[in-house]
Amino acid sequence: MINDIDQIKLDDRIILITGASDGIGKAVALDCAKRGATVILLGKTIHKLEQVYDEIIEAGGAEPAIYPMDLSGASADDYDDLHDNIKKEFGRLDALFNNAGWLGASTPMDIFDTELWYRVMQVNLNAPFLLTKACLPLIKKSSHGAIVFTADDKVSAYWGAYGVAKSGQQTLMTILADELESRNIVVNAFNPGPVRTSFRTRAYPAEDAREMNKPADVSAGFVYLISGNCDGVTGKTFTLDDFK
Repeated sequence: MINDIDQIKLDDRIILITGASDGIGKAVALDCAKRGATVILLGKTIHKLEQVYDEIIEAGGAEPAIYPMDLSGASADDYDDLHDNIKKEFGRLDALFNNAGWLGASTPMDIFDTELWYRVMQVNLNAPFLLTKACLPLIKKSSHGAIVFTADDKVSAYWGAYGVAKSGQQTLMTILADELESRNIVVNAFNPGPVRTSFRTRAYPAEDAREMNKPADVSAGFVYLISGNCDGVTGKTFTLDDFK
């Protein structure tokens, strides 16, 4: 059990959130800004990012930064540019929230489109690695650095590239946590379970989502991990039960 999540303050923390235009990413961005953080909103749809920007400003939060980036087609140079822009604007990064995800298709392995496989892996596995690699020099400048992943355990039939990528992402998190254990950086993941998002609707179109948690209902768990004040816990995948 983790107490007093509602009391967490993120004053002066610089936080990069991917997939920040809607769903969990948007909810966490709004929550972090409400708690005093300056958030960098990364996503591919500019007008949606602008809407999140406006909501943060209207709520009295610190002015966020918008960083349009399509992870499915980003090159190594694009990640270098991201590092350079954050370094120039802020000088450091306190937390990276690897949240963006893309389902692609629910298809048996033997007929999975090869080009689609590469694109899904790019968004869900290669991009978190490249983002983390680009941001690590900036996170190392933080007094309480944090790298956070949105976990998902889709290892049954027809989850294809998405399921494989999320399993790989889990291993990426564990290896990073082990490598960074001696530094002031915690690396963790949070699997919030079923959440009422457009991603969930695409994956389960016939499902009744009315009884599910909304993104705002699970954002506090991510905030706890983003805060970096995890009592030294690193390399763990949290669930909702950990926050009850």
